[in-house]
Amino acid sequence: MKLSRLRTTFSFFLGLSLLLFLFTGCASRRPVVYERRVPPPRFEKRETLVVQYGVASWYGPDFHGKPTSSGEIYDMYQLTCAHNSFPLGTMVMVTNLENGRSVELRVNDRGPFVKERIIDVSYTAAKILALWEKGTALVRVEGLGALVEQHQPFTLQVGSFSDEENAQRLAAQLRKTFDNVYVATVETSTQKYHRVRIGQFDTREEALVMAEKVSREGFKVLVTNR
Repeated sequence: MKLSRLRTTFSFFLGLSLLLFLFTGCASRRPVVYERRVPPPRFEKRETLVVQYGVASWYGPDFHGKPTSSGEIYDMYQLTCAHNSFPLGTMVMVTNLENGRSVELRVNDRGPFVKERIIDVSYTAAKILALWEKGTALVRVEGLGALVEQHQPFTLQVGSFSDEENAQRLAAQLRKTFDNVYVATVETSTQKYHRVRIGQFDTREEALVMAEKVSREGFKVLVTNR
């Protein structure tokens, strides 16, 4: 009888010890920490160097793969342009005055060499500005200075407008299908530009997956980390 009680008491304390051990182990285990993503910037201020008005045209296949004035190989799918007076490497904001669409480009070539034209944009820029089919358009060119590299997550830009109402209208349309749609504003010394963007992505590959989905809905998409 005493032996049975001893075994029962031993079993009780053994079970209690195991329970305390498990509790202590769980309590000492580090809690799960979820990384907080920094939201993409919604407002950016830039300095204006000079503003020009004139006619823009675009150049593509005939020059694709050939050297530019900067020594770079021209890629008509990149956001670049040719200008005759801005220093090579200058960033410019080009706005199509006929529809309010805008895009930021880097000057890496010289041209155009046609009277009354002030800038030649790449094929991709022409598509974004919606001047590709027409060939030319009256534009506003704002010199913004050299590009400052910014290590930010990738995002999708679906449109950029000088008119905020147009940007908000597009954002509302996108929100019917996609999450995390927002309008990021860039303010220069003379103008505000409203960029309609989707999401934040750690890698370009992740952004491209979403870009394909957005593109299938009929939108023109730009993957950027600026």
